[in-house]
Amino acid sequence: MKQDEKFAVLFITTAGEEEAQRISTILLERRKAACVNIMPAVGSHFWWQGALESARESLLIVKTKASLLDEVTRLVKETHSYDVPEIIALPIIGGNSDYLEWIDKEVG
Repeated sequence: MKQDEKFAVLFITTAGEEEAQRISTILLERRKAACVNIMPAVGSHFWWQGALESARESLLIVKTKASLLDEVTRLVKETHSYDVPEIIALPIIGGNSDYLEWIDKEVG
């Protein structure tokens, strides 16, 4: 594994900004994320239980270690209002080494 592949960016949608703030705080206080960006209003269109749906959601962009994905997923599922919350992880394959070192230092 390359050095940079030990980090991940997670996308998590929430029912709104209040839920996004709550989940963000949990992840940061428990040191499961170094940084969380909140996009307060995104339009989502999706299939749910056989019907085409749409919703206004908030989007979390979480920077963390890939090794923490299972813990982050568990914490989000414990506190999220959705039955099936979106939690998608993408590997970070490169970037500013100073920033990646900062992520490494901030999450445990």
